[in-house]
Amino acid sequence: MKKTSNAYIIGISFISAMGGYLFGFDFAVISGALPFLKTQFGLDAYWEGFATGSLALGAIIGCLVAGNISEKFGRKKGLLTAAAIFGLSSFAMAASPNTQLFIVSRFFAGIGVGMASMLSPMYIAEIAPASVRGRMVAINQLTIVIGILVTNLVNYSLRNSGDDAWRWMFGLGLIPSSLFFFGVLFIPESPRWLMGKGRTAAAETILQKIGGVDYAKETIASISKTVTNNTNISFQTLFEKAFLPAVLIGIGLAVFQQFCGINVVFNYTATIFESIGASKDDQLLQTVFIGAVNLCVTLLAMALVDKVGRKPLMLFGSLGLSILYVLISVLISAKSAYVSWFLLAAIGVYGTSLAPVTWVLISEIFPNKVRSAATTVAVLSLWLAYFILTFTFPILYEKLLDKTFYIYAVICAIGFVFIKLKVKETKGASLEEMDAMFSPH
Repeated sequence: MKKTSNAYIIGISFISAMGGYLFGFDFAVISGALPFLKTQFGLDAYWEGFATGSLALGAIIGCLVAGNISEKFGRKKGLLTAAAIFGLSSFAMAASPNTQLFIVSRFFAGIGVGMASMLSPMYIAEIAPASVRGRMVAINQLTIVIGILVTNLVNYSLRNSGDDAWRWMFGLGLIPSSLFFFGVLFIPESPRWLMGKGRTAAAETILQKIGGVDYAKETIASISKTVTNNTNISFQTLFEKAFLPAVLIGIGLAVFQQFCGINVVFNYTATIFESIGASKDDQLLQTVFIGAVNLCVTLLAMALVDKVGRKPLMLFGSLGLSILYVLISVLISAKSAYVSWFLLAAIGVYGTSLAPVTWVLISEIFPNKVRSAATTVAVLSLWLAYFILTFTFPILYEKLLDKTFYIYAVICAIGFVFIKLKVKETKGASLEEMDAMFSPH
């Protein structure tokens, strides 16, 4: 490969991964805003869960829309659409006069999140060489956690800005939305999508920029064996014997990443710490600590994913969380301030394993012929699981309190067994080689 190719790959990966930053923003902003929203709109446990989970309902629609747009018009136009939706919904949430309009606006924000959550990692996986693909796709997770940390810092800085502080929290999303939109204008289209549309010359030009003439020729030859014009691929195709095993594994990984329970810590930090007697300032400060730890461990994960491999990290994460949840349950029951350290440890374990590696695997394991449709189904399943998790947590926590985390501990133990038995190592394999790896023998 040319010496300049890595810089080029990293550059376009970071721009496309700005969708991850906005994902992180909309994901985290609710945690800081909830104490204000509960006061202003009088939210009970049901409406608190629905206001938080409405993002996921929009994301489900976003996944479906993204799959259609990305196949017909390209990955780049899909990312541009997501960026525009992010910006408009940020303004709408900030200006919402009541609960109903806020939830509708957050639903539309979810459409942008759903599109980006599918398209950003898929685009990076399709444009990055196999040797660095894990790290490049993990950039998407890095931008997510940067978005979470920056948003938590902004939320904390606005905590004493009056009852309308939450409006600034949401409205500031216009800034990264604009940067994302204009950045995407300068990135190339996915060469694998171009090949699927018969535009081999355009694909070859992009591949030469990535890795030189020889790399371009080899990749074109490899893609040609598996990619066809798949505009008319239907979701029924996913249930064919050749594709179903990979699809089921992808769905299982996506659902487990949410049902493992860690996102309740991100979304309901204030609720958890309120239950042990922490002040509002301390509740918001904890979100900053969580964001900082999450960023540090994501950098560690990026260094490990192409060295240690995907499967060992996933096994470590599922088992580690299962153990930590049991300890967290005991500490919440005792109203111990030490719960903070164990929640941070859980964030650390998740950030080095299930958080980035699930997205890497989802972007890798599906055959070229059905990648867009299969990715849509997997990410749609992820967002449905996220809605169930975030909607049910306030209700469960109100009734069960510390025992809620025992439920997540059991789910993580089941996830460990699933990964051990069903997930294959994909480190270093090209996307085309995985067509054979995940096909039935």
